[in-house]
Amino acid sequence: MTRQWNTVADVMTHPVIAAGRDTTYREILKMLQEWKVSAVPVLAGDGRVVGVVSEADLLLAGERDPWHAPTMTARDLLTSPAVCVHPESPIAQAARAMARQHLKRLPVVDSEGVLVGIVSRSDLLKIHLRSDEELADQVRIELLAVLHSQQASDVDVRVEEGRITLTGSVADTEELPVLERLVRAVPGVVDVEVRPATKS
Repeated sequence: MTRQWNTVADVMTHPVIAAGRDTTYREILKMLQEWKVSAVPVLAGDGRVVGVVSEADLLLAGERDPWHAPTMTARDLLTSPAVCVHPESPIAQAARAMARQHLKRLPVVDSEGVLVGIVSRSDLLKIHLRSDEELADQVRIELLAVLHSQQASDVDVRVEEGRITLTGSVADTEELPVLERLVRAVPGVVDVEVRPATKS
């Protein structure tokens, strides 16, 4: 079955590197360097996310109190509450949250606030690297949502390097701009051309 790439769960990374409240400044710094990430979620004993420690948090602590910063722990350094998303959240929602808060990554939590993954800007960009076959299947699903099944099956979907060509019989010519906008909104689509079937 074709992957739809609609929700955070479709693109998030797991397992996730995380810190506990008692993880030290030096341990967190080492984690960031070793895993090449800019921040780590901080977890309570039951796995709930209680905050995030970022490179900026470490730098700020070092500037404010250079003598004591190396002895600080995550509970002293974390930013709380953490901005989190749920696995079923739309990808666009995660992207907006990152943009609003100027964040590079978000912890992904379940309904209890327990960490289940992490989603980064690069994860969100994966949707633009889908294969032509995946894009074609996604477009067919979108067409089924607005057209009768027979109408949708009469539309031929061709994809080349992200460029979509729709050919087929659409009952109402006024539907063509609607279909074009619908398909253009599918993440990963580069361009759309709608060609009504020629009458013989």
